Amino acid sequence: MTQAPRPATEHGGVRAAARSYGAWLRDRVAASDPGLLRLAAGLRTVGAIALMLAVLSLLGADVSHLVAGAIAAMVATFAIREQQRGRQAVTLALGLPVALASVSLAALLSSRVLAGDVFFVALIFCAVYGRRFGDRGTALGLIGFQVYFLSLFVGVGTSSLPGYYGVIAVAFACSAVARFVLVPQTPTGILQRLRQAFRARLAQLLDVQLELLDAGPDDIDKAVARLREGTARLHETAMMIQGRLEEGTRDAAVARLVQRRIADAEIAAERLGLLLLTARSAERADTLTLHLPGAPLPQAGRLPVGDEALDTLRRDLPALRLLVRHPVAEDSGTALALVRNRLLGYREEENLPKASPPVQDVFRGVGEAARAVLGLRIALDGPPDESDDSPETARSREELDAEDAAIGGAEEDEEAGQEARGLRRPTTRAAVQVAVGSSLAIVGGELLSSNRWYWAVLTCWIVFLNTASTGEILVKGYRRLLGTVLGVVAGIVLAGLVGHHTWTAFAVVLLCVFAMFYTAPLSYTLMSFFVTAALGVLYTLLHTYSLSVLVLRVEETALGAACGIVAAALVLPVHTDRRTNELLATVLDRLTDVTEAALEQLSGGPPADLLDRARDLDQALADLRAATQPLTHPVTPLRTRRDTARYVVALLETCAYHARSLAATAELLPTHPSIAADPRLRRAGQRILHNIGAIAARVAQERSTAEVLTGPSIAALLKPGGPRTPRYGRVTDRVLRHLQRLDEAVVGLARPLGAPVAPPT
Repeated sequence: MTQAPRPATEHGGVRAAARSYGAWLRDRVAASDPGLLRLAAGLRTVGAIALMLAVLSLLGADVSHLVAGAIAAMVATFAIREQQRGRQAVTLALGLPVALASVSLAALLSSRVLAGDVFFVALIFCAVYGRRFGDRGTALGLIGFQVYFLSLFVGVGTSSLPGYYGVIAVAFACSAVARFVLVPQTPTGILQRLRQAFRARLAQLLDVQLELLDAGPDDIDKAVARLREGTARLHETAMMIQGRLEEGTRDAAVARLVQRRIADAEIAAERLGLLLLTARSAERADTLTLHLPGAPLPQAGRLPVGDEALDTLRRDLPALRLLVRHPVAEDSGTALALVRNRLLGYREEENLPKASPPVQDVFRGVGEAARAVLGLRIALDGPPDESDDSPETARSREELDAEDAAIGGAEEDEEAGQEARGLRRPTTRAAVQVAVGSSLAIVGGELLSSNRWYWAVLTCWIVFLNTASTGEILVKGYRRLLGTVLGVVAGIVLAGLVGHHTWTAFAVVLLCVFAMFYTAPLSYTLMSFFVTAALGVLYTLLHTYSLSVLVLRVEETALGAACGIVAAALVLPVHTDRRTNELLATVLDRLTDVTEAALEQLSGGPPADLLDRARDLDQALADLRAATQPLTHPVTPLRTRRDTARYVVALLETCAYHARSLAATAELLPTHPSIAADPRLRRAGQRILHNIGAIAARVAQERSTAEVLTGPSIAALLKPGGPRTPRYGRVTDRVLRHLQRLDEAVVGLARPLGAPVAPPT
């Protein structure tokens, strides 16, 4: 972990130490919350609620109207997820009439139980079905449902409708002020903060790699676990940047340049970690070590101190981190230039120190990482001063300039897939399921309580949000129930502390709301905990608090989760196996696309849009990873199945890493002086592509007799007679290594996925 700088005690050093500590703190915050998205969401929602409370208190509103306004302001703020400010404003404006219509119908139907229940179910169906219309349809459906729930919660009647109309209008106005004035966010600003987060996480990963270099036998497992976590966090930030480049960058060429440099830096950092693992091991470290907890770790003792090469490496890793953390505008004279020149010099064989081959590989990795960081700094900050460039640095800069000139102009080749129709459409299926589950929740909830039955419906609705299979709904229902039980305990304590002190209670509610939104992307259990704790305080304000009410809240939550699970399991079910198989087939298809296109370009074929294909592969793998959570959850009783799912996902992550590396190398082909097309690579990759297709056919349960082929290494398939393979460390040799590891990982997928393997030939 990055250590905080020590305070300076010498005269004149306090100010420098304060600046250093401030930079360290900014890096920590940026790395923990990329783009400050969670912080902004919490502050925006709390700001909207606080502003609404201030306005209504000046107007003399009673507690019921304050509570309704707080909920309405919260809903109007968090429901809108669009990136462009103009679209956000339109959706917010459309949300107000939807909210007014919802509260009106809730008040009119409050005395007609059956009609009200039927309408509530119809509203739920429409709200979920509206997801097919994108972010705006999702937001309007969420506003309609939550405002109807608000009406049931505070007991809106027809006689009090005018007052609540005003409250909701004020809430939406306060939400707009909070969104566009108090806590403004633009796609450009978010992208800029995400770039800072990428830098911070890259620097943290280099710190972890330095720890790995010096970890003893007793600490190696912790160091590797931190290396996995740091690598995954860096990849997560890279994916977030790629998802916002189009909206946050006006120039498409600049967006593609940033995308390329982010990918280069990520791949170089991941490769450097793997080379360090190999240097720590008596044998070659398996790439799987980076992706699978429990994978074999390097069996070696502590590396000696006093070895000149290792001591140099211990100096160079912090120097590389320094290069990452300092933007071009902060270049400090020749000091940083000397550091940059020294690190880039490792790209030349004559500059490598005398050491064992694995340690020399690490120095090569440092040189390639320095080149990637130089490209990243140029893409994000502009070109630095070139007056102190060494010949190696000037050569690297020329390569980057040539690549920059070649980037852009490639049009995306998007295939228009056929969308499922009718009940097979995911939004339609989910709408039917949640409508059935909500009907069960209404019946069961009214048997438990005729006044609080809507809690069961709310839980049933929520467990269907952002879920696509029965297993995902089961896990989400379990987490919500756990968070609710813990929140009830907290609610009892908080209600006893605040009593009926209105403004103290609202202050506690605001803290809970902030914590709810700040922790929502991290833990659904924590989010449910803070929601329930806040509700305990709101019940106190409405003079309806009692221990029996909070216990009833737990019962209704358990009932709603059970109804959601039953509906998902019996009505148009999508079993976890089916869902994961579909996503697994998609990952294999994307892997084929990236590998085939990269090999074609490396073999002399026409250029293709490789980075976008690699991004599609990463997104498909992220979807698969999320879908396998029910299978890999710690409480699952199927231990063997859990281990198999983890192993398969880890192997696919290994495949994706090598495919990304091939794609990045192929993109260098037109401009890099050490890369030449080699037609033999097309032949060498045929077995890999065949094996991926055979495994995909097995996953799709197609009638295929294709078997997974094994045999000589990929390097052995390149028979003599073609162009000579360049010396070690050049790109063709690296391509062969990535192909070999990709071949091994693909063959490794055959056994857990049940694909037939042909005898070796």
